[in-house]
Amino acid sequence: MEFFCYHRDRPGSAALRGRLLEDHWAYMDRFAGSMIARGPTMAGDVPTGSVHVLDLPDVAAARAFAFEEPGYQAGAYRDVLLRRWRNTLGRTMWEFPGGRTGGERFLVLGLGEGAPADLDPSAGELIAHGPLLSDDGAAWLGTAVLLRAPDAAAARAVLTADRYAAVEVHSWRFGGRPS
Repeated sequence: MEFFCYHRDRPGSAALRGRLLEDHWAYMDRFAGSMIARGPTMAGDVPTGSVHVLDLPDVAAARAFAFEEPGYQAGAYRDVLLRRWRNTLGRTMWEFPGGRTGGERFLVLGLGEGAPADLDPSAGELIAHGPLLSDDGAAWLGTAVLLRAPDAAAARAVLTADRYAAVEVHSWRFGGRPS
């Protein structure tokens, strides 16, 4: 089962996150074979959250992943969005033809209900794309997209404006240990 996990930083937690960076990476190393995408959301050079998309055995394993993360345990995050997800591109971020560098990258989250929207992964320079689903996978709750785009407005345009109760656009970077 694939899951989308977004830990949103608690205001003022950048120094704490910095002190926990090696612990965070060591924790994520345990899940390296399961990762589809990962990386921080940013406001300039300051992290604002941490995105992880991965394949895990079940909902219990996904909850353990999200809530045993060192930053979560230390209080660095204000909340966690954890949803079932489906990898509509069928690849990892490391297989993105555009590579790790060049251009601006964004996380776009659209939260909705009812009939699925924007599930055609043919638009733009998509790095990862898929629906956010209920725990049982039966209900569509929104869409999560990682993409390269010229700016936030262009990134926002990948989702149909009137199909979502809320849309968030965050600057995002490829994550993982520096090479």
